[in-house]
Formats: sequence, C-alpha cells, structure tokens
Amino acid sequence: MTARVHIVDDDADHLSALCDLVAAAGHDVTGFGDARQALDVTGPLPDLVITDLRMPGMDGIAFLKAVKAREPGLPVILLTGHGDVGHAVDAMRAGAEDFLEKPYDGAHLLAVIRRTLGAEAARSELARLQGVLAERSDSGILGTSRAMRAFRDRISALAPVDIDVVITGETGTGKELAARALHRESPRADAPFVALNCAALPEAMAETILFGHVAGALPHDPEGRAGKLEAAHGGTLMLDEVETMPPAIQAKLLRVLQERTVERIGETRPRPLDIRVVATTKTPLSRLEGFRPDLYFRLAGSELVTPTLREAGEDIPLIFAHYAQLAARRYGRPDPEVPWRVQQALKRLAWPGNVRELKAAAEAYALGLFEIEPSGARATAPQSLAQRVADFEAREIAAVLDAHRGNTQRAAETLGLPRRTLNDKMRRYGLSSDG
Repeated sequence: MTARVHIVDDDADHLSALCDLVAAAGHDVTGFGDARQALDVTGPLPDLVITDLRMPGMDGIAFLKAVKAREPGLPVILLTGHGDVGHAVDAMRAGAEDFLEKPYDGAHLLAVIRRTLGAEAARSELARLQGVLAERSDSGILGTSRAMRAFRDRISALAPVDIDVVITGETGTGKELAARALHRESPRADAPFVALNCAALPEAMAETILFGHVAGALPHDPEGRAGKLEAAHGGTLMLDEVETMPPAIQAKLLRVLQERTVERIGETRPRPLDIRVVATTKTPLSRLEGFRPDLYFRLAGSELVTPTLREAGEDIPLIFAHYAQLAARRYGRPDPEVPWRVQQALKRLAWPGNVRELKAAAEAYALGLFEIEPSGARATAPQSLAQRVADFEAREIAAVLDAHRGNTQRAAETLGLPRRTLNDKMRRYGLSSDG
C-alpha cells in the first residue's frame, strides 16, 4: 500500500538516503531534520512516522510522546543506535510501533514498514467493522464472518416471503433477535410483534393465554379478552421454545394454523386471523419425540439455523469489543481497549452460551470485573508461587507480543530470548502469534 511517511533525522546524509529508500518502495515521503519542524508541519496527517532516537533539542522519545499526545493512533517507528535498546523498550511502552537498531538492513526496514502499515490498516478495518456492528446493534445480529453474513442474507431473503418459519439454534445464539429481524424486514413491520415463551406457559392457562375468552366464560375473569394469537393479528407471533408446548395445545394450534381462524373460549364464531408464526427451538423439531409431526410441517414453511460462536469464531473479538463499548458508555466509563493478546485469548475460550455469554463477559470486562489470562483461561482458584511466577511470565510475554502485533522475532529480541526459547514458552502458555 502507498502511504504518506514522515522521516525525522538530524543526520542530513542518512535522512536523504532513508527518504530515497522509502520513496523507491512507492511511498510519499517527507523528510525533516528537526523534530519540532516535523511537529509544526501543516497539511494531511502522515500514515507513518520514522524518527531517529538521538537528536539535539527534542529527541526521539520526546517527539514520540508529542506525536502520541496529538494523534494517539499514528504509528511511529524508532531508529536507535547501538546500546540504545533499553531506551527503545521504554519507547515501545510509550506507544512506538517498532524500533530498529542501526545499522539496519534496508530490506528489513521496508518489511517493518509494510508490517506496520498492515497492522494500522487492520486497526482501521476493525474500527470500520465496529461501526458496521454499531449500525446493526438494533437487531443484535453481529459479525462479519462468512457464517454470520450468510445468516443475515438468509433472513433478508426470507423476511418478505409471508410464510411461517422455524428457527433452531443453541442457547444464546440469538433466535429471538432473528425472529425480530424477520418481522422488522417484512411487510408486517408496522403491525404487532408478539412474543410468547412456551416454556413459561402454565398448562392450565395455556388455552386462555393463546386463544383468549369471551365475557363470562371464566369465573375468575369475567371480562372477555383476546389471546396472544389475536394480539398478533396482522403481525408476527413468536413461539419461543415451541418444543415445550403441551400436546393438547399443539393440536389446537395446528387447527388455527390450518384454517387461519381463532375461537375464543366460550365462543362459537371463528374470527379471521392474519398472522405469521415464527417458532424457535433449541432442539430440531423433526427429531423431537412428543412433538406433533403435522404441526412441525405446518410451522416449517422454511427453517433457519442460528450460527454458533464455534462457526463464527473470527467474530468473537468484534462482538466482544462492541458489547464492552456499549456497556462502558451505559455506565459512563471510557471505551475499553481490547488489545491483541486479549482478542487471541477470547478466541481460545469456549463459549457454550454463545453470544449471550460473550455479551455478559464483555459487559463485566468494561466494568473491570472480568479478566482473561493470556492462555485463555479464567483463573479464579488460589495459585501457588510457581503458578504466580508462570502467570507473570505469560503476561509479560503476551504484553511484548501485543506490542509487536504477534511478531515473535521482534518479541524475542525485546525479551532477550532466543526465538526457539520464546516459541517453547508460547506453546507452554498457549499463546499464538502471526509468526
């Protein structure tokens, strides 16, 4: 990618050669012999800054801090002389993207530039995707993975088609959100959306709740009232956990769906019923013993299966960051950062509760109530001294990997470890990298 690069170095010969090298790689380069001059420049912001460490007046560390104070997201690469590695580590902690020790190989410098610009592009893409997720937050169907995109496309295709739908999926995969999205994108969007939790339906009252009753039909409720079916007239009725519906009610519901009429208890005149039924279930109805096959076939004009986080694992960091940000803003907290090492750990965790569990964890993270170990474990039990030492080492390695965007070569150099030793420790602690 072509980028605007600002290079700062008080050595005129080195500055000229470095500008020529970076420009030859296809970038738009501007050189500065003084850090303050670089700070005072007007015009478009650069995409990358490369600066020498030792300079008269304002040195590279002071310049880095000034740049980060103005533009926290602007990546800066430091060039250091021999013996300045300690200062370079301090610079990394202050926000430098990377550092190179002089003399450096030109090809290696260009590789670092490519990697840095790539990491910045990835962060920009993350911000863009978070914006996309925020726009879709009303539906709650978040994610940009192939599985999630296909699922949303399927909803968009089904929504305008006025047929009943069965949505099957594990706990926490957003079955109700999908049902609401079907309603919202359908021609029935301006009519009622009525949700009924069949699992919470008392069998003795199920018929009354669904079908309603006329005045005087029930001694405990002398006034007549409409049931859930009538309340959804013109719109959508969601039967949540439909697999728990009592058998006697299944038979009566089947008749309603066949005839599209409803009779209140105590009434002999059927009322026309215009509804779309969306039934949700954790267990596929076709394989569920005790559920009427004829009712299943009547309900399943079409079927949807909600994706699990196992199928959309690449969406985990985005969804987590989205809900953490929403929670932070709800409680007046600053937007929490979700650094690379946390993103990697999140993807290693099992999420049996799917998005619902991930959302709860993100909200706790935003409030400082949820911590993730670098290995992806959630350690709550008391630790021995050896475990604490190992945990500290894992955290330090993860922090350096995070600073280098997972580059093990640079991380090994910063930590003063042979790369093989670092790789062994990463395997031990379950840390991944991009190489």
